[in-house]
Amino acid sequence: MTRLAGKVALITGGARGQGEAEARLFAEEGAQVVIADVLDEAGEKVATQIGEAARYLHLDVTNETEWAEVVEKTVGLFGRLDILINNAGIVRTGYIEEHSLADYMAVVNVNQVGVFLGIRAVAAAMRASGGGSIVNISSNAGLEGVEGVVGYVASKWAVRGMTKTAAIELGKDGIRVNSVHPGGVDTPMLGGDELGHMAASDPFRDQPLPRISQPIEIARLVLFLASDDSSYSTGSEFIADGGRTAGHRDPGIVGD
Repeated sequence: MTRLAGKVALITGGARGQGEAEARLFAEEGAQVVIADVLDEAGEKVATQIGEAARYLHLDVTNETEWAEVVEKTVGLFGRLDILINNAGIVRTGYIEEHSLADYMAVVNVNQVGVFLGIRAVAAAMRASGGGSIVNISSNAGLEGVEGVVGYVASKWAVRGMTKTAAIELGKDGIRVNSVHPGGVDTPMLGGDELGHMAASDPFRDQPLPRISQPIEIARLVLFLASDDSSYSTGSEFIADGGRTAGHRDPGIVGD
């Protein structure tokens, strides 16, 4: 369990859900982890449970100044920065004609601008460490359209594009940048008020793997990309959606 031994990771949205699973797994694999979030009580609790390998720092990913402060504190605490997981994200539902500009921009600012600010904020620290790995959490909504979540879809497509541009620009410094595209993950986001109706309607039953994923399943893929096991992978998207974007089963042909 030492795939990240000697490495320092910064994980946004690490106080719960998928980010929490990544933080716990990274620490098990030998990393020192900074959990960054706006959920201070939850973040502090996770860091305390992990132990000496983890610290919690408050971070609003839409705030440029806070990004600079968190990166500086991370390097001050652990001496380097090797891994950034841009995991923080939100969603607002609504059809285009009903979707307010305020809701649209709230999603774009967290999911898209937050990723941009994160990549920019960590580049110099990673360069000083001799390279690093940035993993941007997009979505299968960054590969196809999804009804009723236009801001979320737009932001996740943007993350996919930014990933490729960052990989081109930072590759010479030994910094790899990849995106992960989960389908449905059993986290508070999917079970909350915004998307609770989706969980209730079981939209996963017709995909090749007919179930929702668990956070640890996505965390294991993120671990691969954060580690040296993926040393020749950059500028790519890695999909973990139960085969959803591969297509859907046709009950008229498949007789089960």
